[in-house]
Amino acid sequence: MRRIILMVLYNLPFVPYWWWQLCHFAKHTEEIPEPEKYALLKKITLHANKGGRVKIDVHGREHIPTGESFVFFPNHQGLFDVLAIIEACDQPFSVVAKKEVANVPLLKQTFKCMKAYMIDREDIRQSMQVIMDVTEEVKKGRNYLIFAEGTRSKNGNHPLEFKGGSFKAATKARCPIVPVALIDTYKAFDTGSIEPLTVQVHFLKPMYYDEYKDMKTTEIAAEVKRRVEETIKEYGGWD
Repeated sequence: MRRIILMVLYNLPFVPYWWWQLCHFAKHTEEIPEPEKYALLKKITLHANKGGRVKIDVHGREHIPTGESFVFFPNHQGLFDVLAIIEACDQPFSVVAKKEVANVPLLKQTFKCMKAYMIDREDIRQSMQVIMDVTEEVKKGRNYLIFAEGTRSKNGNHPLEFKGGSFKAATKARCPIVPVALIDTYKAFDTGSIEPLTVQVHFLKPMYYDEYKDMKTTEIAAEVKRRVEETIKEYGGWD
């Protein structure tokens, strides 16, 4: 919370205008081109991260597919995860988020701009509908981010189990699956510190359809988690 306050105070002169823009874009999201909406989110994110004294150390941008839609699958450490990936990635993407955050001010408007889908983890029918909707969006060319753990890990850089069901939209769309290893993102909001912080975002080599077409989603989940954990260990995030 202290770092969020720092972000707001640092950017206080711009906050009213950005809030107005964000609300306007959310209200007219179907009319505004995707690159324009993402440019606004990226600008706000860059200023917020700078104000919050958080530096994003990016690796593997060359692994992000171009010319075809994809789905990011990062480990999940907290609310800062998406801010880190927005700064790190120049290509627009949307998210699948839990319904509990759907009406949080700022997040609500941001999700509308991104054309995000809210998932009810307790409602199997609604969850399946979200999978079908995201599948169709990916087929149409929209990129997505899905947290395969389903909830954030409370153990820092140690991911929880990656759930096979989280990969169904990607496998049904036959799109590239991009593992993303996040290191130390939990420290931004969950430690209470406002000391300068560097977090790492690693875009790993994609798994293309030919590689995973004969695998079960549980096997894909295990492999993606393995690659993410290996990267976290290699780059010093394992304690």
